[in-house]
Amino acid sequence: MTNFNRLLIILQLFILTNSIFCNAQKNENQGTSLDESFKIAFGSCAHQDKDQPMLLNAVKLNPDLFIYLGDNIYGDTRDMNLLKNKYEKLASKVEFQELKKRTKILSVWDDHDFGENDKGRHYPFKKESKEIFMNFWEVPQNSERRDHEGIYGSEYVKLGDKTLQIIMLDTRTFRDNLLKNEPKNSVYKNDYIPYSKRDSTILGDKQWKWLENELSKKANIRIIASSLQFAHEYNGYESWTNMPHEQTKFVDLIEKTKANGVVFISGDVHWGEISKMKTKNTYPLYDVTSSGITQTWTSTESNKNRIGGVIVQNNIGLIEIFYKNKVPLIKLNLFDKNGIVSNHNFLLSEISFN
Repeated sequence: MTNFNRLLIILQLFILTNSIFCNAQKNENQGTSLDESFKIAFGSCAHQDKDQPMLLNAVKLNPDLFIYLGDNIYGDTRDMNLLKNKYEKLASKVEFQELKKRTKILSVWDDHDFGENDKGRHYPFKKESKEIFMNFWEVPQNSERRDHEGIYGSEYVKLGDKTLQIIMLDTRTFRDNLLKNEPKNSVYKNDYIPYSKRDSTILGDKQWKWLENELSKKANIRIIASSLQFAHEYNGYESWTNMPHEQTKFVDLIEKTKANGVVFISGDVHWGEISKMKTKNTYPLYDVTSSGITQTWTSTESNKNRIGGVIVQNNIGLIEIFYKNKVPLIKLNLFDKNGIVSNHNFLLSEISFN
């Protein structure tokens, strides 16, 4: 990092601190409680060799929680020492240190921090990579996430008389290989074609059983952290649409368990969008995709489920839960460096079986 960049970051931190102080004074003067809503910020796709000013933008939002959705570094290696070094580069960043100081952080992984591009269960160092992941993200030693294969797990937050459940999925450790679009078939798009048989999995049997148990527990709002997009239209890149039987299985499980309040958050694709999937058996399923913190893509894909526009610039997501309302309000937001660029609001009752 150049001296100029270091000075720029220090200046941003000074402005940030002043902004937070002024906002706190404004809220105090207006008699407005700072905890009216519970704020969950999230993002993905952050290269450790690049500056990460979007993290400072996230801090400005004063979130109660930040969730990393994968590709949190670009490891892409079978050398575990190199993988550790890349995590250390992230840890050394002033922007990351400020985020860590300001709010709690949870994390799932995707392919690049798992180990290799587009890899799943056949990556030979998944056990070693998990240990590095758990230690870097300071997952407690007594966490259930350390007791089983894979990184999946859950956390609960009490919001007044409401319960927020956060489900963190592992879409890498157990995932079968994808079907490559080779030789290129013009019927399909980009890299992969959907499975037509039900002989493949994303989550694996043990994680599916765990997920059913989690969805059966009492909660009013459930945030599903999936590194891969769930509710969008097939586009030939990695997502739940590569295994439509697994996507259907998830929808059926929500219906079976009568799990209210499910909202997906995802990353991976290097653009941002909000999707709304209509199903036959459940309420509509929202999926807020925030990608990336540093990465962008040369083009985007069509998505019939998209609400609003697609965001090609660096972005972060924010979900606000106004749990004190008689009928809680949920706000889905995507921010670029200048502010909100996409948002959608709805009442919690819209995503309920009751």
